[in-house]
Amino acid sequence: MTKGRMTQATREPAHEPIVEDVAASASLDAMLHGLAEEAGITVVWQDYRGVMHSVSTKTLRSLLAALGLPALTADEIAASRMHLAAEAQGRVAEHLPPLVTAVVGAPIALSFGSSFAGKNYRVTLEDGTVREGRFADQGPAIVEAIDRFGYHRLDVEEVSPTAPITLAIAPARCYGVADALCDAGRDTDTRPWGLAVQLYGISRKGDDGLGDYGSLATLAERAARHGAEALAISPVHAMFSADLHRYSPYGPSSRLLANVLHVDPRGVLGDEACAAALKAIDPEGLGTKLEANRLIDWPASSRLRLRVLRHLFDRLMAQGDGETQRMRAELIAFRNRGGEVLEAHARFEALHAMLCADDASMLGGWLTWPAAYRDPHGDAVAAFADEHRDDVAFHAFLQWQAARQLDAAHRAAKSAGMAIGIVADLAVGADGSGSQAWSRQRDMLIGLSIGAPPDLLNALGQSWGLAAFSPRALRSTGFRAWIDMLRAAFAHAGGVRIDHVLGLTRMWLVPAGADAIEGAYLRYPFDDLLRLVALESWRHRAIVIGEDLGTVPEGLPERLSAAGLLGIKVLWFERQWHVPGQPFRPPHEWSNGALAVTTTHDLPTIAGWWSGRDIDWRAQLDLFGEYSSEEVERAARQADRNMLWTMLCESGAAFGEQPPVDRPPIAEALRYVGSTPAPLAIAPIDDALGVVEQPNLPGTITTHPNWRLRLPASVDRVLEGDEITARLAAFAEGRKRR
Repeated sequence: MTKGRMTQATREPAHEPIVEDVAASASLDAMLHGLAEEAGITVVWQDYRGVMHSVSTKTLRSLLAALGLPALTADEIAASRMHLAAEAQGRVAEHLPPLVTAVVGAPIALSFGSSFAGKNYRVTLEDGTVREGRFADQGPAIVEAIDRFGYHRLDVEEVSPTAPITLAIAPARCYGVADALCDAGRDTDTRPWGLAVQLYGISRKGDDGLGDYGSLATLAERAARHGAEALAISPVHAMFSADLHRYSPYGPSSRLLANVLHVDPRGVLGDEACAAALKAIDPEGLGTKLEANRLIDWPASSRLRLRVLRHLFDRLMAQGDGETQRMRAELIAFRNRGGEVLEAHARFEALHAMLCADDASMLGGWLTWPAAYRDPHGDAVAAFADEHRDDVAFHAFLQWQAARQLDAAHRAAKSAGMAIGIVADLAVGADGSGSQAWSRQRDMLIGLSIGAPPDLLNALGQSWGLAAFSPRALRSTGFRAWIDMLRAAFAHAGGVRIDHVLGLTRMWLVPAGADAIEGAYLRYPFDDLLRLVALESWRHRAIVIGEDLGTVPEGLPERLSAAGLLGIKVLWFERQWHVPGQPFRPPHEWSNGALAVTTTHDLPTIAGWWSGRDIDWRAQLDLFGEYSSEEVERAARQADRNMLWTMLCESGAAFGEQPPVDRPPIAEALRYVGSTPAPLAIAPIDDALGVVEQPNLPGTITTHPNWRLRLPASVDRVLEGDEITARLAAFAEGRKRR
C-alpha cells in the first residue's frame, strides 16, 4: 500500500500540468477558431463527397498572418480580435471607411454612423449636383436614396473634410447583351453569337511565330463579316519580359497592365521601319522559321519580338521629325496618365531584367531579390530607375503600344459591325512573385496561393500559385485595387469574362509549400465587389460573364443572374443528371441567363471530344483517376457519343445516321448550342476550324503543349472555305431558331 501511495504521489504532480496544458490548448484553439471565423475563414468545410474537414491550426495561423492578424498566442489573438471589432464598427484608428457601396434608388444605411445622429450631410454627385439631408436624431444613420449611379462624395457636418466618404452607387444589374444590342441599333430580341480565340495562336505572314494585336483586329473584322457580334480572347495581362518561359495567360505578373509580347511591331512606326528592324536584328531569318512552327516557341519568338520593339523604341527616341515628336509627346502623356501603376510596373520589368542577367536565381521574382529592391518605394529602387531611365522608359513605351493596339482592335470590331466587340478575360489572380504583388504588397495575400479543394476531377485539389486580394485591405483602401483592376479589364473591351467568379464570394487559399488539400475558404465582401462590377460595367458599357464552373456555393448562380452577370453553360456538362444514363439536355432547357458555349480552353474541342483525343492524352500521361481507366472512359465516351447524336437529332440540329469517330458532327453541335435560349452563344474558333487538340490540359505543365497551339491558317483566310463557312452558318442559324 505504501508503495502504491508513493507511486500515486509521485505521479500526481506530473498529471496536473498536462491537464492544464490540454485545457489551455483547447482554450487557445477555441480562441483561434473564433478569430478565424470573425476574419472570414471557414474552419470546417465539406468536400464534394459530403465529407466534413476541419482546417488545421497551422493553416489557420498562416491565413491569419497573411491577413495581418497575428495569432500565435492568446495575447495576439485578443489583439487581432480587437482590430477586427473596430473594423466591423467602421472605424480603424478613428478613420471612417473610405468607400460605401449601395444600389440606385435604395436608402444607404451607414453601419458606422452612430456618431452622426442629428448631423447634416451633403452628397456631391459626380456631375457637381449637391443633395443635402440630415441624419435622424435616433436610430441608424441613413442617407436618402440616390437615383444616379456613380462615385459620389459624402460629407458630414463636423467630420474632418480630409476624410470624405465615397458613395459607390451601382445600377441594380450589369450592362447586358440587350443593352449592347440596343446601343448598336439592333433588335433586342436578337440572340447574337460570337467566337473565342486564344490570341497568341492567331497567325499571319511575318509574325515571328506569335499572335499579335494587329492580327486580332483583322480577325475581328473577318468574324464580323460572318455575323459575329463578339470576339472573346484569352487573358492579355502583363507577363514577365525577363522570364519568357512563363507564358500561361492565367499566371500574369499584373492584371493592371497588358501583355506587351503581343504588340505588333508593324503598328509602331509602320511596315518599312519594322522590316528594317528585322533586317538588322534577324539577318538569318529566325523569325521565318518560328512562323512555320505548328507550336509556339514562346522564349524564342518573344525574345525576337522584344529585340525588334527595342530597336523601334530607340529609333523613335532618336529621330527628330514632326511625327516622332508627336509620338514622343503622346508617350509622355500616356506615362502621366498611367501614374504610379505604370511607373511601378516599368521599374519592375527593368529591375527584374537587370537582376536576372546577373543571377538566374532572380527569375523567381521579387521575393528572391536583395532586400533593398523588395521595397518599390525605397531609395534603392528610385536610384535604379534614375540610372536606368531608358530601360524604364522602354517598358512604359511597350505598355503604351499595347494599349493603343488593343484599343484599335476593339474599335475595329465595333466599326465592322459587332454590337459587343472584344470580350476580355480577367484572370483569377496574379503571380505572387510578379509586378502587381511587388508594387501593392499591402493589397495582396503574399504567401498564399489561390486554388480549389479536391473534387471529382482533381482528387488532391489544386493550387495555382496565384495571389489573391486581401479582403481587409480592400475595405480599408476603399476597394482601390479592385476598382483599378476592373477598369484595366474594361478599358479596351465590350465585355469581360471573370475567371473563377466564385472568388467574389469565397476563395480557397493554400499556404506556401502546403498541399492543396491543406487550404481553407476565405470569405470576400460579395455585395460590395458585385456592385462595383455592375457600376464599372455600365460606366464602360460592357457586358460581364462569370466563369462559374466548379464547386459552386448554394444560391450563388441565382444571385449572379439577378445582378445581370452571365454564367457559363458548357455543352459537355449540360446533362439531365437526374435521368438514368444522364442524356444531354434539350436546348430549350438550357438557361436563358447564362452564356452558352460548346467548350472552354480547359476542355476538348468538338472534334477532340468526338474522336476521344482527350482520352488519348490522359492514357499517354497516366492521368486517370483511382476509379477510372482507359477502357472505362472509352466505353463511356461511346455511350456519350450515342446520346449526343440522339439529342442532336431530337432537337432538329441533325438527322440521319450517326457519323463515325473520325467525322465529328461539328456543324450539328454548333447549331444545337446556338438554338439554346442563352442571350449570347460563343464557340471557340477551334470548333469552327475543326481543330482536334485543346489549348490546355489541366493537370499538366510541360507534358502537353499547353498555350502553344497555332491556328492552322493565316488570319487573312482562317475563316474562309466552304466547310468553315457552313459551320458558322449553322451556328448563326441555330441562334435564329425558337
